[in-house]
Amino acid sequence: MVHHALCNLIEPIFERSFIADSYANRVGKGTHRALDRCQQFTRRYRYVLQCDIVQFFPAIDHAILRRTLARKVDDPNVLWLIDRILESGAGVLAEEYRMVYFPGDDLFAVNRPRGLPIGNLTSQFWANCYLNPFDHFIKRELRCSAYLRYVDDFVLFADDKKRLWDWRTLLIERLARFRLTVHAGAHPRPVTEGIPFLGFVVYPRRRRLKRRKGIVFRRKFRRLLVAYRRGLIDFQGLDASVQGWINHVRYGNTWGLRAALFAAHLIPARRSLPQVELSGVPPPAPD
Repeated sequence: MVHHALCNLIEPIFERSFIADSYANRVGKGTHRALDRCQQFTRRYRYVLQCDIVQFFPAIDHAILRRTLARKVDDPNVLWLIDRILESGAGVLAEEYRMVYFPGDDLFAVNRPRGLPIGNLTSQFWANCYLNPFDHFIKRELRCSAYLRYVDDFVLFADDKKRLWDWRTLLIERLARFRLTVHAGAHPRPVTEGIPFLGFVVYPRRRRLKRRKGIVFRRKFRRLLVAYRRGLIDFQGLDASVQGWINHVRYGNTWGLRAALFAAHLIPARRSLPQVELSGVPPPAPD
């Protein structure tokens, strides 16, 4: 309740400063709108530079985040509460953080408070605040008009591969100010190769579900069927899990995948399942 109350108080202050193409944890944005925007850019530009930040939540520096929040929050009581929440998260992901030293660091830099609990509502919101200055750097200083970010995953588009290489160097230098790094393998490539983004591979004219995501759900679905047949869950529980997955993957070209998955598991077991249609599940082929 405290985290929700704090976000309700400070979110409107920061929301006005966020760029339009930041899509995580914002009203009217979200995963599917980010995918739509990404695909729009693939149809307009030839090359893409996709980056994600190494150990993002474990690496968030408390002093930098505190300064970022204090630029827009001047109420001492609110800042006191922010400090208490930050203190409670110090070192919570320490075992997942591999120390990185930046220019100007001394040996005591290892003791800097860092890390935010991923599950906290404030952590998700503060992630947007933390990288908001970086978003404006990309848009205003690099003048990249085709840029979007979802938490710590971000993509830049251009028709000139060399420009993307130059931007890569500059954004790495800027991220060092936030004590963040990107994975070394990030490099410009043609959009026609597909962009792995938010569980899908995005092409100019289609989207495919990542193979690993399909495998994970197939295994989960088998476990759900076993639990249903043993009476451990009811049909409503089974159906809710299936519908949740379908409502996500339908934003890609997944009709064939869904047909194969449900035909393989539901047709042989249809006598033991109630005669209730799962919306979004392709109808079984005739015997």
